[in-house]
Amino acid sequence: MASPEISKLVQSVVEPYLLNGPRKYNRREVAKRTGVPSSLTRRLWVSLGFPADPDDDAVEYTDADVEAAKAFSRLNVLASADIHRQTTAARTLGRSMARLAEWQVDLVTEEILARIAARTDEDPAADREEIARVVTAEVVEEFEALQRYAFRRHLDAAISRSLDNGAVAGDTMRVLSVGFADMVGYTRLTRHLDPEELSALLEAFETATSNAITAHGGWVIKNVGDEVMFAAATAEQGARIALAIQEAATASHGVTQELRVGLAYGHVLQRFGDLYGSVVNVAARLTGVARPGTVLIDDGAAQAVRGNPQFDLRDLRTVRVRGINRLHGHVLRRNEVRPLV
Repeated sequence: MASPEISKLVQSVVEPYLLNGPRKYNRREVAKRTGVPSSLTRRLWVSLGFPADPDDDAVEYTDADVEAAKAFSRLNVLASADIHRQTTAARTLGRSMARLAEWQVDLVTEEILARIAARTDEDPAADREEIARVVTAEVVEEFEALQRYAFRRHLDAAISRSLDNGAVAGDTMRVLSVGFADMVGYTRLTRHLDPEELSALLEAFETATSNAITAHGGWVIKNVGDEVMFAAATAEQGARIALAIQEAATASHGVTQELRVGLAYGHVLQRFGDLYGSVVNVAARLTGVARPGTVLIDDGAAQAVRGNPQFDLRDLRTVRVRGINRLHGHVLRRNEVRPLV
């Protein structure tokens, strides 16, 4: 735990460094320097998740904000788009970055404070403000380098998937496998686990599911508490992922609880990194009715994998669930090949 003095010192150097200098412009001045109307910059600012003073003369912006507005105007795909698409893109970007920042803040702060303490111990007479300024720059740049690396690798994979399906930009209809996996009894568990145990449970769940998904050619759409949503390009990949997730949960020796997995295959709407449509709804409903430790797939996925020697299917009776009158599920298992005697 840092002393109040060190905490205030870090706060004093972090903002001007991260924001590339002091706040010195109002929206009118930003508009003059960028050519972007102040009404648009305010709307984008709010969409990114930042509070905006209703007064256009309020001094809120830095040189970095001016450069960001210029960058926006150079991206024709956004600058020439309608208001709805502009704000949706900004909102999606803002939410993603906000979540990343909230996740990283403890790590970044801990690293900054640890380095300040180490260098102060090495040279007690050194200027603490200068140490804080240098350390902040070092730590942020190192985290940015890791983010840039991860972003470029993920962007490469996403572009490859997009071009393979003939997509160009914007909202896109694609044929994909979509699946969900959730922990059984999560609500009950949250009442009986302390924060450290709950954190360990979620970490085990996310690690097991993420590893299974990426190892079999899929990608994570999102994690929401006790549930992960994933996608894959083919029904076979989706089926292998679904089975691998269940096997990973079993192999975790009780750290991750029993899971339910549902999978559907067909046309989905891909929009700003998320997926929508009836296939997504069917996958979610199958997950809800699946028995613990099982994988249920829909007719589309079953038709695509039936006959594949890797898989064994057992057809179930049609059930009625909320929003779907006739939900037809199939239990998916790995086909155990027995040796000839």
